[in-house]
Amino acid sequence: MIDWIEANQAVLSVCVSLATLLVWVIYAQLLYSGFRRQRTPRVIINRGRKRDLDALCIISNMSQEAIYVEYIIATLKTSLGTVTMDVTDFERDSTEEREDEEGDRQTVAVTPENIRENTRQGPLLSGEFMHIGTFNDLVRRMARQADIPMQGHRPEGDIQLESLTIEVVALYGPEPKPVSASRDFSIDSNKSGGTLTPTSWRTRQGISFLQRRRLCKMVDKMNETNFFMTSTISRDKR
Repeated sequence: MIDWIEANQAVLSVCVSLATLLVWVIYAQLLYSGFRRQRTPRVIINRGRKRDLDALCIISNMSQEAIYVEYIIATLKTSLGTVTMDVTDFERDSTEEREDEEGDRQTVAVTPENIRENTRQGPLLSGEFMHIGTFNDLVRRMARQADIPMQGHRPEGDIQLESLTIEVVALYGPEPKPVSASRDFSIDSNKSGGTLTPTSWRTRQGISFLQRRRLCKMVDKMNETNFFMTSTISRDKR
């Protein structure tokens, strides 16, 4: 046995070196996979409380670090076109009657003082979640801005709701370029109510180089134009 080892010492040395290299490669791959998993952002968009249009739209940060939500964009697809709208800020203005210095009562607008009651822009820590209202609130808000009259959960006339897409644009930790998360929900509305069904079991993550580059251009354009809403639905179509 010893003679055989001495005779094949060179071959055994090569085999041991290759085995050691293989172990180190596997170990390095495990370390890289763990590091990449920790550095990869993951944002989940889902329904909450209910399973129809009255469900809450919940955004959860399942990343290892906090994210900073910059924009929340909703796209409503109908049979006559689409409506895209920035829904980062809530519609929370209300009115109340107050007395002026002369004792006369006047109706004035009241805006919540808490910034979290006005906007969902801001940091979302790891493991935290927030909701941006119900899907029905989002649909009705977008329909109102696009001059689409609604009757319950469905629009009036021949126009039909088809789907709603929610996209979150955020900054992740020290990363200089934004990331995104988006999910599509199909809508089937009728007089009695409306169903809301995710088209896929997962939330799409926009984290690749090309996707982040596209997001940079999109955010720059939105900031330059003070983007609020665009619509391809014309009055003639309705």
